[in-house]
Amino acid sequence: MKYVLTGILSMLGYAIMAQEPAFDSGAVVADGTIRPTLIARQFVFTEGASVDRKGNVFFTDQPQNKIWEYTTDGQLVLFMDSAGRSNGMYFDHDGRLVTCADEQEQIWAIAPDRQVKVLLRDIAGHRMNGPNDLWIDARGGIYFTDPYYQRPYWSRTHGELDGEKVYYLPRGKKQPVVVEATLKKPNGIVGTPDGRFLYVADIGGGKTYRYAIGKHGLLEDRSEFCAQGSDGMTLDERGNVYLTGDGVTVYDSNGKRIAHIPVPEKWTANLCFGGRDGKSLFITASEGFYVLRMRVKGVE
Repeated sequence: MKYVLTGILSMLGYAIMAQEPAFDSGAVVADGTIRPTLIARQFVFTEGASVDRKGNVFFTDQPQNKIWEYTTDGQLVLFMDSAGRSNGMYFDHDGRLVTCADEQEQIWAIAPDRQVKVLLRDIAGHRMNGPNDLWIDARGGIYFTDPYYQRPYWSRTHGELDGEKVYYLPRGKKQPVVVEATLKKPNGIVGTPDGRFLYVADIGGGKTYRYAIGKHGLLEDRSEFCAQGSDGMTLDERGNVYLTGDGVTVYDSNGKRIAHIPVPEKWTANLCFGGRDGKSLFITASEGFYVLRMRVKGVE
């Protein structure tokens, strides 16, 4: 998400939510928990929340070009400096942290020893807009969104591709295929653990869509899931979908809104479940990094 616009977008979001009824977050939030707990607020703009197999949570401070790790022991440590301006991230089946490194419009795989492998440098010789968010399926294929957000660290001022699209990079392949080309500005993306469905947020169009995943990773049967776009996304064990922007909004698997979790920051960018039992929801929001105890587990 283009962090320089967060203040404007947040004010618009608050105006909309103020006209709507409150939602009971008790359906998913743990008993006795009334608001997210601040872990740290030493950042410029946090993004890319992702969890490893042990429950440790990783996230980025994109303007500062760093990746941080929050361990299951409650320790906040710097995982990587000069991190390619990483944005969205997700762990692959080999334990590597795969990131949307949009400093040079690439997709990286970062091993536990911090060694970097560039998985994708361009699309048919053209620079990508700026990979934003990704999800990895059971076959190791990578779905990713590629919107164009002008970054202050770029020398260019326009994209080289003919649109802002969603791609699928099969495991071991050097080039991705386009799986969705009709959205205004695709951003958040997440798939179900059974590999049947993919959710993609069109933050430019103010909607989130659900797709059936077909043969060779291609998408079928698009349907509007809800009339809300999102920056980052995650799922819980009940199939609920968590969207971000003005705090966190939770929808059940049928697209019915069941909860809204306020976050005291200008913009909520991303989130994931983590911790030893998978019942802590970690939230990256502007300058802060938060946690909230839940009734449900995540599925990442």
